[in-house]
Amino acid sequence: MPELSNLALLAADALVYFAVLAGLFRLRHRLGIGAFFCALGVMHFIETYLASIFYVTLPLGIVTSPGSSVLFTGKLLLLVYIREDAKVVRQPIYGLLIGNLLMVALAALMRHHSLAQLGPGGMADFAFLDQMGALMVWGTALLFVDCILIVILYEHSRSWLRDRVFLRLALAGAAVLTFDQFGFYAGLHLLTGAPVSVLLGGWAAKMGAVAIYSVLVAGYLRFAERSIGRQPKQARVADVFEMLTYRERYEDLLARTGRDALTGAYDRGRLETHGREAIAAAAQAERPVSLLLIDIDDFKTFNDRLGHAAGDAIIRSIAQEIMATVRASDTVFRFGGDEFVVISEDVTGEAALALGERVRREIATRVESAGSRVTVSIGVATTAGGVVDYDSLFQLADRCLYQAKAAGRNCTIGDRVASPEAPVRLVYSG
Repeated sequence: MPELSNLALLAADALVYFAVLAGLFRLRHRLGIGAFFCALGVMHFIETYLASIFYVTLPLGIVTSPGSSVLFTGKLLLLVYIREDAKVVRQPIYGLLIGNLLMVALAALMRHHSLAQLGPGGMADFAFLDQMGALMVWGTALLFVDCILIVILYEHSRSWLRDRVFLRLALAGAAVLTFDQFGFYAGLHLLTGAPVSVLLGGWAAKMGAVAIYSVLVAGYLRFAERSIGRQPKQARVADVFEMLTYRERYEDLLARTGRDALTGAYDRGRLETHGREAIAAAAQAERPVSLLLIDIDDFKTFNDRLGHAAGDAIIRSIAQEIMATVRASDTVFRFGGDEFVVISEDVTGEAALALGERVRREIATRVESAGSRVTVSIGVATTAGGVVDYDSLFQLADRCLYQAKAAGRNCTIGDRVASPEAPVRLVYSG
């Protein structure tokens, strides 16, 4: 049956279209995302062209165009948004809109040329150009709105669909493509007199396309993109795309940069981001930065003897003493169950050791549990211009902490790295 053949061909169209453009998107770090955007721009023109003149019949009497059901640009721009951000996805939107407006303006100017006929039927068809130009402008304006809506729906659906990416894609796609179908049909009917069957058939075909593309995009995100890390972006509110609530990225950021619920200190995820950034920036600017690694002495004994509630109270008290003792510009993190990290920028080796000693002394003086004094051991590592990254500095502080434990606990040991080859050992003990 021709209808079944058309259905199979539309499915093949969708697979080829997605495979090529997804492949270009996957290679964006090697080729540049411009290659993907250029291909998408060409396909957007073909999408509008086919939607205006090329229709096929599917089973159950559905009449649709590959342009509207297969080549909807918004599906792939949502993929760009998920893996990049709103600042990237706005580029093709604005480019297509301005390009289409330019096409209409130039077509209006070209009417005033004196044309040379090169052969029979070789004259320019300005009526078709007018129709295509109007549809392109209208279609791109709809695409602008579609992209905003599909992003908002995708992001806000996270509150009830969580990480079910396929369902979120399907929900956002179905809602936005319904809006798009009615909007584009209004322009198409006005310009070409398209019958209502085109509206209904195109909508039914788009719902089928939503299911197919949701599977394809979810599979691509799961298997093709999982090895590519997101790069942090600096957001500036310049237009509607940058004001969109990117809730998934925001919640992911909170998970990595939030505060520890027990102590109020920053958590380990924040240490992994802030610590690396601070130390890399200090190394690049040749400024000193120090890392203090603080461990509660014999914490397991307190926990086993007094219970976890008392252990939590000790951790809270120690966190409060650390945050009250360090400078306002220093950053305190809870690294593990009974360990804390302090990052002090623009602090030299001696000052860092003195800071660690103040922390140790305040805790030893002020923190008690069931009549027993609670103490800490501290390892301090500092770079004052040597090229030392976060991992190296942390390992150095960890070695110093181990030595502090071996030396009898309740002491501060540090290495100052004026250069990678010249460590200086400094020790305070209580």
